[in-house]
Amino acid sequence: MKSVIKVFNKCLEAVCIFIFAFIVVVGSYQIITRYVFNSPSTKSEELLTYSFTWLAMLSAALVFGKRDHMAMTFIYDKMSQSTKKILSIINEVLVLVFAVIVLIYGGIYITRLTATQLTASLGVPMSYIYVVVPLSGFITSLYAVLNIVQILKEGE
Repeated sequence: MKSVIKVFNKCLEAVCIFIFAFIVVVGSYQIITRYVFNSPSTKSEELLTYSFTWLAMLSAALVFGKRDHMAMTFIYDKMSQSTKKILSIINEVLVLVFAVIVLIYGGIYITRLTATQLTASLGVPMSYIYVVVPLSGFITSLYAVLNIVQILKEGE
């Protein structure tokens, strides 16, 4: 199972790296057209905004899955192993509930709601932008379940 998770992590990392590189290229293009040619591109600004949204949502899911997110652990570190295990499971369950209710359910709702709405300069349906919310919710939920399984196996 760990090898499948590693492959999934690498694929998600590759997607995030690609989006980040895309943001750098489009951002550089935006700067050049604005300051060198004195004719800013409105399409590139919209592309940057939506690409950043995708990057933030997918990266957040990835960081959660790898357990690399920020945490203040000074109290947690002083607890017993059994208490740490219980708190870790509670934490993962709370994240799972949040991901299912807010990200997946809410994301599907907002994606459906904006299906007929088009972006200002690109003319792309807004649902294409918002579909990343339930997608990241699904990824986060998957990671939460895998993390719970891993926490339970650690004690055996």
